[in-house]
Amino acid sequence: MTTLLVIKQALLTIYSKYEVYITPLLKFILAFITLVLINSRLGYMESIERMTVVLIVALMCSFMPMNFIALMGAVFVLLHLYTFSLECAAVIGAGFLLLFLLYLRFSPKDTLVVVLLPICFLMRIPYIIPISMGLIGTPASAVSVACGVIVYYMLHYVSQNTTVIAAMADEETAARFRFIIDGLIQNREMVVTIAAFVATVIVVYLLRRMSVDYAWTIAMTAGAVVNIMVLLVGDLIFDINESLISVILGTVISFLLALILQFFVFYVDYSRTEKVQFEDDEYYYYVKAVPKVTVAKPEKKVKQISSARSGQTRNSRQVHH
Repeated sequence: MTTLLVIKQALLTIYSKYEVYITPLLKFILAFITLVLINSRLGYMESIERMTVVLIVALMCSFMPMNFIALMGAVFVLLHLYTFSLECAAVIGAGFLLLFLLYLRFSPKDTLVVVLLPICFLMRIPYIIPISMGLIGTPASAVSVACGVIVYYMLHYVSQNTTVIAAMADEETAARFRFIIDGLIQNREMVVTIAAFVATVIVVYLLRRMSVDYAWTIAMTAGAVVNIMVLLVGDLIFDINESLISVILGTVISFLLALILQFFVFYVDYSRTEKVQFEDDEYYYYVKAVPKVTVAKPEKKVKQISSARSGQTRNSRQVHH
């Protein structure tokens, strides 16, 4: 464990020293992955699928605020959908606008959640996001989590029904609008997932703030259980054919990833917990202090041997002989 703590301290030191370079690099990587995934899932407009375009936009995102990545992702999605179907672009664009206003109202600092959640869905581990936001966020983070879920399911619905939507080209515009809107609103799997993720965020947040030992571990465990239970109950009620193995395996992997987050953000030594009581003129105070686990960076000791000392040693050896 000491080795891991030394590595952790070294990583934090490197990041704090080179933050001006590391942060733009991470933004570039995130923007590049986001745009490549959008192009691979939709891919209706060839001009923005070129790697040069993706690299230029990702480079722009690396020097802009995090919200710019979400904005560029939305622009790429709408351009693809406009090429495919004007009705799709209009409906998804209206949905993006509503989510943007809702997100700005309640959780404007959680842009990373909205961008990462669709990516985590594709990696089959979306459950890491609600657990993590319950640990490091606030109850308002449930809004950004819900927005991320809606974004993923909107794009998933369009990509899964491209053949049907394309076949409706000869029908009336109102019919195409109705088909797209009804499909999004009546998506029971999306509703169940939002309910599970919001419940997970709130449960984890409430438990990790409790003044008990191993509160974060208890919160993560309870959040994982709540997530599984809500998804399974929703599957039984709405018959959404949720894969039990996929849900359990994804939740377990997410729990392990959350342990890594805990190690970097909230790693304390409960064996050295102290409880302090003091008072002033108006109140009595009962304070529980839990020290963080830290380790000093090992110092390298260099032993110098002077030439004069070496010469004296050789002379003493000759006299001895």
